[in-house]
Amino acid sequence: MSTVETIKIDPQSFVESDSIEWQQMAEGVKRKILSYDSNLMMVRVDFEKGAIGSLHQHRHIQMTNIESGVFEVEINGVKKVLKAGDVFYVHSNLIHGVVCLEKGVLIDVFNPMREDFFQS
Repeated sequence: MSTVETIKIDPQSFVESDSIEWQQMAEGVKRKILSYDSNLMMVRVDFEKGAIGSLHQHRHIQMTNIESGVFEVEINGVKKVLKAGDVFYVHSNLIHGVVCLEKGVLIDVFNPMREDFFQS
């Protein structure tokens, strides 16, 4: 006789992007925090052409999917132009940033979640 494990589904298991407000971050840059728990966070970031995600660093591991557009990505002093469908990975504490060359959207995933996104 096999046993079936019951998994409880948390209400945050399903996220409808339209129900989340955009947060203006910088000129031409806005974000939506889509979902998170203490270990993982997913964020959608919308860029207008020419907008800049300034060089910065944080302790979190980051993986980013380029959903649309074209971006010049800089990680630890190395620059590369990436387009829709490409991904970049940022190890903890490396300096990184982007310049939007063609209007687009990034999907950022962080481990652990970015608590600093909730600080004023």
